[in-house]
Amino acid sequence: MKVKVCGMRDPKNIAEIVKTGVDILGFIFFEKSKRFIGKPDMPYFKNMGYLNEELQRINMPYLGDMAYYPQKAGVFVNAEKQYVNRKIADYQLDYVQLHGDESPEYCATIKAENPQVKIIKVFSVGVSFDFVKTEKYEKVADLFLFDTKGKERGGNGFKFNWEILQEYKGETPFLLSGGISLEDVEAIKTFQHPKLWGVDINSGFESAPAMKKAKEVQQFIVEMTHRSV
Repeated sequence: MKVKVCGMRDPKNIAEIVKTGVDILGFIFFEKSKRFIGKPDMPYFKNMGYLNEELQRINMPYLGDMAYYPQKAGVFVNAEKQYVNRKIADYQLDYVQLHGDESPEYCATIKAENPQVKIIKVFSVGVSFDFVKTEKYEKVADLFLFDTKGKERGGNGFKFNWEILQEYKGETPFLLSGGISLEDVEAIKTFQHPKLWGVDINSGFESAPAMKKAKEVQQFIVEMTHRSV
């Protein structure tokens, strides 16, 4: 079971979350999000001498000598392909998470131009969902992410009925998302699906937008994965 923590921005908080043993860190490149990594009044790397300000790379040297570093995912919503490609290069992204209305052709182009990157295609689930929508993405996405349909493009803070996912018969592994908190550990453990690859956590572990509670994240990872950190 993989754990992705999305909506990161503050360098010190990133350092704390990395030390929990998380698998993937998510950074949001969508200006309308309150967790947008480049919001002008909350600059991500401004005045951080240990980072390359020109490229704003997440190379995380301030973490010291650690044997493990998580992978990095960039979250985009209907972004221009050139913008996505630039962020992949600047931030050395391992995953591109597409949270908008991106077509299969769009996904295929991003993948072709960045073969080292894995594509996560997001689907918003309401009281019902037609899984036919996922079929045309089977060959162009490495992972799906099923999130709660809401006013925001993610981070709405509430869950959908996970049993809907039993109707998913596709071959692409998926991440479970949507309002997950520490209290959901047992429910996730009892949820069975052959393609469940991991969970994506965000608002359920925040003290403020983009600020995660490291101790709760660590406890979640330990209880979910039985890892020692």
